[in-house]
Amino acid sequence: MMDALLAAGQRLAEALRAENEALATLDLPRAAGLATAKVQATDAFAAACAAAAKTGSRAEGPMRQSAEDLTNRLRHLGTENRRLLERAIAIQSRVIETIASAALPRPAGPGYGAAGRGLPPRQPPAIALVRQA
Repeated sequence: MMDALLAAGQRLAEALRAENEALATLDLPRAAGLATAKVQATDAFAAACAAAAKTGSRAEGPMRQSAEDLTNRLRHLGTENRRLLERAIAIQSRVIETIASAALPRPAGPGYGAAGRGLPPRQPPAIALVRQA
């Protein structure tokens, strides 16, 4: 049972490492393409953890050190993954805001209406952007 848990943990660690590498270089299309593998690895690891807990399996002897090393590696990779994802989201938000602000019509300048009065400021139209993965 512990062998399956360690194998699932290694698979998850590799998925996180690959995604972190893509995110660190801002290769967002590649990172998005790795999302399915990460979700599958996460699900497999969660299932292996549940099975080990259900049967009361524990790492003993040399396997204990491997389990501790893997735990530390997953903790580090997970923390780094979160940081890199937050960075990518912030960058994408800035890109979208820039595009949205460039799409807004700009008034030609102050004009005059009837009887020489200044025109009221124009209300910009509402814009919504939706991105589907």
